[in-house]
Amino acid sequence: MDITQNIQKAKQLLEEADAIFITAGAGMGVDSGLPDFRGVEGFWNAYPKAKELGLQFEEMANPEWFESDPQLAWAFYGHRLHLYRDTEPHEGFKKLLELSNTKKYGAFVFTSNVDGQFQKAGFLDERVMECHGSIHNLQCIDNCEGMLWSSDDTLIEIEEGFRAKEPLPSCPFCGAMARPNILMFGDFGWEYARTNGQRERLVTWMDKIEEEGGKLAIVEIGAGTTVPTVRNTSDQIAKRFSIPVIRINPRESFGAEIELPMGATEALCDII
Repeated sequence: MDITQNIQKAKQLLEEADAIFITAGAGMGVDSGLPDFRGVEGFWNAYPKAKELGLQFEEMANPEWFESDPQLAWAFYGHRLHLYRDTEPHEGFKKLLELSNTKKYGAFVFTSNVDGQFQKAGFLDERVMECHGSIHNLQCIDNCEGMLWSSDDTLIEIEEGFRAKEPLPSCPFCGAMARPNILMFGDFGWEYARTNGQRERLVTWMDKIEEEGGKLAIVEIGAGTTVPTVRNTSDQIAKRFSIPVIRINPRESFGAEIELPMGATEALCDII
């Protein structure tokens, strides 16, 4: 594999395209200083308390904790909420946004990240689909009204022993425990109406490009194979439009026509 050649190919595809489909996984945020929770060690480095309790990410990211140990659940999600709030999106986001603004159909983002970094970087909310929801919205643990509300006013203070300080966020409709509107593992109570609305907008955008014969380019950043939702989406759309995927991933760039085994910022600054 010739990386220089692949950079040139990617550059050309992005230049010639009049629509950009951006797909992104946890690896997109690493250059902004966000943890990607890769492997149990990565997760435990970010959350020593979870290591102490012998909990893996899949076990910690489970709605059951909001029932059985809400102070622990909110310490975990509260910490992430403040982390994402305080994080500035890296240069790669800016490059993608500038490129998108030069295209006839602009761009659409499909991401498994719940951090809201694309919107923070200036991408329009109506051009982002967050397939696992967003930490910036809350819902009732019982999903009593099927409603979401913003977590902008939510402040979580974390005490000794990794416990969230009372009072914890509660549902404004019924007073039950509140939780982030994030699709967790073993999650049957997730309110998906917002994400469904995003999906409908994405479908409309794609259909329009196809009907009008627009030239689409796909750039995928930091999407791993553990939960392959993002990679599968890139591949499906690539097949539909008969175009290659530009896959940026330092460790798992395999399986694409244009493989760039690099970090997000470096690769995006090279190809845009």
